[in-house]
Amino acid sequence: MKEEYLIYKLSESVKTTCRIDNNLFKAYNVKRGLRNEDGSGVLVGLTQIGNVVGYERMPDGALKAIPGKLYYRGYNIEDIAHNLTANKRLGFEEVAFLMLSGRLPDREELDSFREMVCSNMPLAQKIKMNIIELEGQNIMNILARSVLEMYNDDPNPDDTSPDNLMRQSIELISKFPTIVAYAYNILRHSSQGRSLHIRHPLENISIAENFLYMLKKNYTPLDVQMLDLLLVLQAEHGGGNNSTFTVRVTSSSGTDTYSSIAAGIGSLKGPLHGGANIQVVDMFNHLKQNIADWTDKDEIDAYFVRMLSKEAYNKTGLIYGIGHAVYTISDPRAILLKEFARKLAKEKEREDELAFLELLEERAIESFYNFKGEKKRVSSNIDFYSGFVYEMIGLPQEIYTPLFAMARIVGWTAHRIEELNFKSRRIIRPAYRNILEVLPYLPIGDR
Repeated sequence: MKEEYLIYKLSESVKTTCRIDNNLFKAYNVKRGLRNEDGSGVLVGLTQIGNVVGYERMPDGALKAIPGKLYYRGYNIEDIAHNLTANKRLGFEEVAFLMLSGRLPDREELDSFREMVCSNMPLAQKIKMNIIELEGQNIMNILARSVLEMYNDDPNPDDTSPDNLMRQSIELISKFPTIVAYAYNILRHSSQGRSLHIRHPLENISIAENFLYMLKKNYTPLDVQMLDLLLVLQAEHGGGNNSTFTVRVTSSSGTDTYSSIAAGIGSLKGPLHGGANIQVVDMFNHLKQNIADWTDKDEIDAYFVRMLSKEAYNKTGLIYGIGHAVYTISDPRAILLKEFARKLAKEKEREDELAFLELLEERAIESFYNFKGEKKRVSSNIDFYSGFVYEMIGLPQEIYTPLFAMARIVGWTAHRIEELNFKSRRIIRPAYRNILEVLPYLPIGDR
């Protein structure tokens, strides 16, 4: 039997063997996607790291939507962001210290932590060669491969003691920016014919500035501040987001840090998780070309109705960057990013585009509500603005999702440490109900 025909027959079988009646999920009280009937997440664990708040539970059990809040170790992300910007400080390293330790550092501790991060940014020769050999591949795949390669360079890769977990976490946080920068420089060389130059990370500067230094020739202090803010805003988002849950599930089995983090990278790579900002940028560019008057609400509303009706743009019926699994009234990260992006738009002389994007946000929310009905009140999420901010900084789309990973490695490692330090650990093992009847085995001659 020819290989192509056999593959065809096998895939045709899947069309029936993977078909499950949607009504059965309700009949067996199965929480699809680990979601309750009211849309809230199924409670599967306890954590002291991040808290994502989009609603409150009323006495009768119903959910009441409230303005979104995000807390890092009990601290409101709005307070963190505003304090950093008011004092003109970069905060990603401080947030990393907070996430890993559970407390805010004093000045001496923060200086020592930053120095340790900087000293760990250079890559081992084997990892550099691994990145060069993988030229032209997807950068998220290169990042995952490089993380797995770090296992071979670690003198104690399988040791899950607290001290070793902390060391591994700091090294991963330090090396992610270097891996992404190296991978993009080699991708640019192989796919665009650009000259190959790789800058080594500098000492005594922030992760955000080091990343920009390794990636591009020119950048401004405001570019550094905005990238640092984006890293802060995306460092953590609770234990239930797909990639962090993946890290916790794999960690619960006792596997090594590098295998667990590589699994998280694979989860984040998915377009339903980490790739949304690219889709928003593509949609924004499309709307800039197809909306004649960027200030005409009626024209914008009419086009969004066509998109929701699957008649325009990519005909998926989606407005990218609108809606979130937890936030309903607002995403605090989107509010903060929009607030600080105005300074960057002014510096880059792109205020008209940002004003258009803000109007699109307003009209998209209203159009979605009118089209879907009262039960579908939604807000924008951070992806609605993050891609445009990356673009204004001058960062290429190939690294948008790796940048997400560069921030979220902080949350991943913090959750892994917490998972492995529970006094009564248990492997995460939910159940699936099998709905197929028992079948008699047929001898091969009778089939």
